[in-house]
Amino acid sequence: MLSAARRTADLERLTASPSVDLVVIGGGVTGAGVALDAVSRGLSTVLIECRDLGFGTSRWSSKLVHGGLRYLASGAVGIAYESAVERDSLICRIAPHLVRPLPQVVALLPGMKAADTALTRVGFMAGDVLRMAARTPSSTLHRSRRIGAAEVAALAPTVQRDGLRGGLLNWDGQLNDDARLVVDIARTAAGFGATVLTHASASDVTGTSVRVTDELTGQTFEVQAKAVVNATGVWSAEVDSAIALRPSRGTHLVFSQDTFGGLRAGLTVAVPGHFGRYVFALPQPDGRVYVGLTDEETSGEIPDVPRADESEIDFLLATINLALGTPLTRDDILGTFSGLRPLLDSGAGETSDVSRKHAVLTRPDGLVTVVGGKLTTYRRMAEDAVDAALEASGQTANPCRTRTLPLVGAPAGKNPTAALARVAAPDRLVAKYGTEAPAVVALGEADPALAERVAPGTEITRAELVFGALAEGAVDVDDLLERRTRLSLTPLVAEAARPLAEKVFARSVD
Repeated sequence: MLSAARRTADLERLTASPSVDLVVIGGGVTGAGVALDAVSRGLSTVLIECRDLGFGTSRWSSKLVHGGLRYLASGAVGIAYESAVERDSLICRIAPHLVRPLPQVVALLPGMKAADTALTRVGFMAGDVLRMAARTPSSTLHRSRRIGAAEVAALAPTVQRDGLRGGLLNWDGQLNDDARLVVDIARTAAGFGATVLTHASASDVTGTSVRVTDELTGQTFEVQAKAVVNATGVWSAEVDSAIALRPSRGTHLVFSQDTFGGLRAGLTVAVPGHFGRYVFALPQPDGRVYVGLTDEETSGEIPDVPRADESEIDFLLATINLALGTPLTRDDILGTFSGLRPLLDSGAGETSDVSRKHAVLTRPDGLVTVVGGKLTTYRRMAEDAVDAALEASGQTANPCRTRTLPLVGAPAGKNPTAALARVAAPDRLVAKYGTEAPAVVALGEADPALAERVAPGTEITRAELVFGALAEGAVDVDDLLERRTRLSLTPLVAEAARPLAEKVFARSVD
């Protein structure tokens, strides 16, 4: 349970005894993963995050846990295999409540050449081989296949019908919510005894020490550590100036499901003139569809919240409209979001050509920095970072165990799907909270007002706001609206819910 009371107790304990085995800076998916890996190996661990869990790039993904098909297209077989293996761990053991199979369809329209169709089919078959190599059961992720026009239309009702020759169907993994994955990893680490301090900044960082400032009180103190890991993503160079990054912006558009007629699969559209590059329309919880994504090199100061360029919006609309019977317009867009990929600068080509393989770099004083990679492989990145920190510091620890370690909310056992089906709570809540869903239901039963929706246009209840503050480490209103519930992705709904979120912290929800 990450609560205000626990934060206070952890802070008092740390200031009284400011010496630990490992400090990790950064509360994104990689930093949370490092904290869980380290503490589950038996290391005393502290995570320092200057804002909130999942504040940066980790919450701006396409919500895909993918098997690396794109990397096969560029010949990066190792990265593709690594992605497939990590996808298997997430969907089958680590977070089966958060990751579900997602069908993805490529509509075979008149503009698609026979050669392109053949290459796509071969790519999907290669994806099947990756799935088998990772030992993911076909009952979890089905084999790819060709389907008829009627099945394409059933999965994607607004697809262009004129000249539709059927489609190619592939299966991948999809997250219910990327920010929730980060929170669950951090909470699992806290359950093993890690200290998780959000809204606390790190400065004067060396390989063995960090000065910590509590952003809520202004209190400052120094923590001594045997090892320090910099997992701050696109802000890594602010911690270690020797790091050279080449950030790339990925933008998504947010639509209502009504606009897509009830999209039941990811609609995949090839970008003309760019082999192996696609735009996706992806169905989401709470009646939304995300269309993305772009790959635009950025420069200058790193913003807290990246913004989409007008050209990116035009590009995404133009590409997705290639597959739709009725074109979408800007009036259909409910919102946008953008994230920055922390790519290591290789000095070559466009950012779309820069390797997505992660890198772990150790400074002469022992500071370890982990950059690059992607959400799907966060666990492997964390494992490699902790291995490097142990080597740099000369510490010993138990073997890594995170490949099979379930997160909070994940059922144990060999059949998580069946276990989740037995959880006594609505499917919507089980898909977010897993085995903890009954605790959210119980809040609404104890106080019927908490069972009410926070605003029109969403199914999210007041109880979910309260649970975010009591158990998930939310410290302020933005933590709730932007990262525990994702209401901020639809600004009008978020503003309608803001007064209730404010009451949660005023302890006067009614």
